[in-house]
Amino acid sequence: MKLREEEVRVGDIRTVVIRPANDKAWPGLLLYTDIFQLTESTLRTARRLAADGFVVVVPEIYPHGELGGVALEFDDAGKQRGLAGAAATTTAAFDADRTAVLDYLDARPDVGDVFVTGFCIGGHLAFRAAFDQRVKATVCFYPTGLHNGALGADTADSLERAADIRGRLLIVFGSQDPHVPAEARLDIITRLYAAGLTDVELHVYTGGEHAFMRDVGARHDPALTDRALVEAVAFFRET
Repeated sequence: MKLREEEVRVGDIRTVVIRPANDKAWPGLLLYTDIFQLTESTLRTARRLAADGFVVVVPEIYPHGELGGVALEFDDAGKQRGLAGAAATTTAAFDADRTAVLDYLDARPDVGDVFVTGFCIGGHLAFRAAFDQRVKATVCFYPTGLHNGALGADTADSLERAADIRGRLLIVFGSQDPHVPAEARLDIITRLYAAGLTDVELHVYTGGEHAFMRDVGARHDPALTDRALVEAVAFFRET
């Protein structure tokens, strides 16, 4: 499917919008990046999802400070700058940006149902976006900090608020993810069940490392990436 791509501003949030190149209405998909922001790697994933029939909206997660407008490199320096960007951002600031982008997505005349997805820290942000009652379904890819509240400058109450989620939820991890080891995954699913989210789906891919869907570097697993995207699209379409 041919696509149309543009950069917009949601307030002062630099945002890329990718959608099928026709005039039909499609489901909207808010996609949160990892700590490296709007890299070509993430945009390639966004384009794949748009080609499956979504209006994909990809905002920067650090739009207000020195990282605004910056796509970081996948090296140690880029990693440190991305982690510093997270450490300088409060949960309240992340939440305020989420509301702004969801308002933008919800107001678009070419958008029907609203879905959310995200990777790494973006997976955690996607989980928090699911608190918004407009979100019909959410897919979190290897969300970091969900089990212990580590998100940015403070400790997030994400799992404590799990009962606020009304839409469907799918969480995907790799079995070899050191950031979310088996005991952390068990803690997450136990607390989600305790909050009443007994229909949540938790997928653990054998051999998958953290960031196995990022198509740059040794961690990338193309087969698992294809499987994860197919399952995510099917999950959204079943909603």
